Amino acid sequence: MESTLLYVSSRTEEQVLGSSDPIADAIGLLRPRTVIDPALRTAGPWALRFERSSHVKIGVVARGACWLTLDGHEPVRLEEGDFYLLGNPPPYVLAGTLTAPPRPAKPVWDCAEDGVVRIGPEAEEDTYLCGGRFSFEDTNTPVLTQVLPRLVLVRAADPRGKLLAHLSEVLVSETRTPAAGSSLVLSHLAQVLFVHMLRAHAEQADQPTGWLGALNDDGIGAALRAMHSDAAHPWTLKELADISHMSRSAFASSFRSRVGTTPLDYLIQWRMSLARDALSTGTRPISELAFTIGYRSESAFSTAFRRVVGSSPKQFRRTSTGPANGTPAKGH
Repeated sequence: MESTLLYVSSRTEEQVLGSSDPIADAIGLLRPRTVIDPALRTAGPWALRFERSSHVKIGVVARGACWLTLDGHEPVRLEEGDFYLLGNPPPYVLAGTLTAPPRPAKPVWDCAEDGVVRIGPEAEEDTYLCGGRFSFEDTNTPVLTQVLPRLVLVRAADPRGKLLAHLSEVLVSETRTPAAGSSLVLSHLAQVLFVHMLRAHAEQADQPTGWLGALNDDGIGAALRAMHSDAAHPWTLKELADISHMSRSAFASSFRSRVGTTPLDYLIQWRMSLARDALSTGTRPISELAFTIGYRSESAFSTAFRRVVGSSPKQFRRTSTGPANGTPAKGH
């Protein structure tokens, strides 16, 4: 039985300017396609090796425990109730014991029956994992994937883990007994789990640079939300510093340290992400699009777009493909 593929997109051309929620904006641009994987039920020694994967995988240990080993990293013990998210993961192994020789996961997955992969005698089953993966429209994939770590863990004892456990119970129930509207429910539940995992990552200490990790900084987060809420505004360093309640020099230094780029460079990159999305999925005139994302003329917008993207807006529109204009986005 193949994994269940679900594609739900609610973003429209009119929403091109985004909102005051950077996470929602990024996910909206990416148009995630949700794949609910078969459940994995195991007994005895076992180990499965998964090949390199694009975009995002998410999973939960619903019962028992196992090991997760990413190539080049130390093994991580996953206990019952733990959630994990993998961002563009290298090859990795899920195993009941570190001594079991891994076998390729794909042939095992291809033999799933009724949405379940079984290893070992059913009567002795002691581990149960479920999860899925997200693939994104290629146009703006780096908006999110470049700021995701290889691994995000939310432990069962974490307050957010308790909320995720309730969501996963509903997801498992919908998977076991499909009913009218189940595909929509599954897709939205998986995306809610995804958002909570992103929030957990953003709340963890010692974050690497990137806008995702900066959202919980009272000052820098406020500036990020302001830029997302009105990308067309001619933001100045002073305005953004005032929003952050900092001096210009302190704000500029803190923003670069937390986000990895300057405030105005971030604004340009965000505007170009909005532009790529609009050009690849809509028919809005380029002159109008230029104005809605903060440029006073089509020529000024075209110059900035070419500098960032490497082609003119007209060339990009001609060569772009995506779900909105009839060609499925690439995914794995």
